[in-house]
Amino acid sequence: MQNPAKQNSQRYFTLWRWHFYAGIFVAPLLMVLAATGLAMIFFAHTVGKDGDLQTLPLSGSPLPLSVQSAKVLEQVDPAGKLVQYFKPRAADKVAIFRVDRSDGTAVLAALDPYRGQVLKVSPRNKSAYHLMDEIHGDLLLGPVGDYLLETAAALTVLLILTGYYLWWASRQRRVSQMFSSGGLERGRNGWRKLHGLCGTYISLMLLLFCLSGMAWAGIWGGKMVQSWSQFPSGKWGVEPMPTSQPRTHGDLNDGKTKELPMGAPEAATAQSGSGAGTPGIETGKEINLENIDRLAQDLGFKDRYQIYFPKGETGIWTINQDSMSYDSPNPTADRTVHIDRYSGKVLADISFSDYNGFGKFMAASIAFHMGTMGAWSVALNVVFCLAVIFICISGYVMWWQRRPRGLGLGAPSLGEALPAWPKAAVFLLIIAAIFPTALVAIGLVLLLDWLLLSRFKFFQRLLQ
Repeated sequence: MQNPAKQNSQRYFTLWRWHFYAGIFVAPLLMVLAATGLAMIFFAHTVGKDGDLQTLPLSGSPLPLSVQSAKVLEQVDPAGKLVQYFKPRAADKVAIFRVDRSDGTAVLAALDPYRGQVLKVSPRNKSAYHLMDEIHGDLLLGPVGDYLLETAAALTVLLILTGYYLWWASRQRRVSQMFSSGGLERGRNGWRKLHGLCGTYISLMLLLFCLSGMAWAGIWGGKMVQSWSQFPSGKWGVEPMPTSQPRTHGDLNDGKTKELPMGAPEAATAQSGSGAGTPGIETGKEINLENIDRLAQDLGFKDRYQIYFPKGETGIWTINQDSMSYDSPNPTADRTVHIDRYSGKVLADISFSDYNGFGKFMAASIAFHMGTMGAWSVALNVVFCLAVIFICISGYVMWWQRRPRGLGLGAPSLGEALPAWPKAAVFLLIIAAIFPTALVAIGLVLLLDWLLLSRFKFFQRLLQ
């Protein structure tokens, strides 16, 4: 039987080995996620996610919205169809109109609301921001990339927990010592201290980002916790869906990026022409974009918000403002209002307070994840992304400094067989149960170890 000191040492090397192998797979993908995250923050706050930060000189009062919308169609495609209106972020910013052209393509038109001139027409969801978003979402590899990133996020949880143990063990097993380097040194030991210290400070934020990011993932988000389908029927495609083709959240979110807030009950079951609803636009007034915009202001919408045009004969007008679309820096101000296209009545008025607990968590955590909660959120996300990149690079530097000469990966020594360690086994089982892609990855490693490492000396030398 091993003495406690030797057993602790063997446990340390075992977890270090797991940390090392997980890091080999995770680090490149984490750097891609951090770099694309930085790029999205840059584009969102310089040109705007939808090109809506273009500045123009002020000139009197804006043209009526009925004139603006007519000017857009006239200059973009007279046979096209208006689908969406983005209110300018400020008096000196452009207005954005989404137009579905007669050839079936969707474009965004940036309009000078004072002069009625379309300044730019760009394909919808094809900007530099959206390219970074696509890479951030699936590496441009579709379901394969989605699976790889989900596995990386799940294994990052393993990295965080094993990293905690390794740094805690090296800091005299005292939590208070984990937040201090104890003096920096040169060489590999100095890199190790910076790696552990930086990891300690960002670990909770990294864990939150992994969990909120996996809400978009195909297996954990789509199959396990079903993040987007935890909401009431009619939200995010949750059955039963209306059969009369009303404007639902599923209709509005026709791309990978969700554009409407989550957790609001009964929004999709609203249907024009039903006679239901509460007073909205006064009887006798024309129900058009201009009066819908005026109603939005009367209802308390401020700053940037979006208006969706009715879709089909029973479609509805929708006014929406949410932090996930960079409309507002405050997720608790998220709000969606549906209006009957015939009567002008308000069919549903859904705010953050109406979300269930899960919806509130999702709305807040994703706004935090995207850095849409104001200047402090942007600054924190920039520092965080740079810290993630540093942790990955420092890990490679430490490996390079201890790598073996010649053939070999330089993995931490396996040492003697480790006695039964129930706590570690339970820990791995919990990780595997919560994150199925991590289970597959861990299973593959164990299978390779059984098939190759334990049988062929060449592979033993290669991975040692």
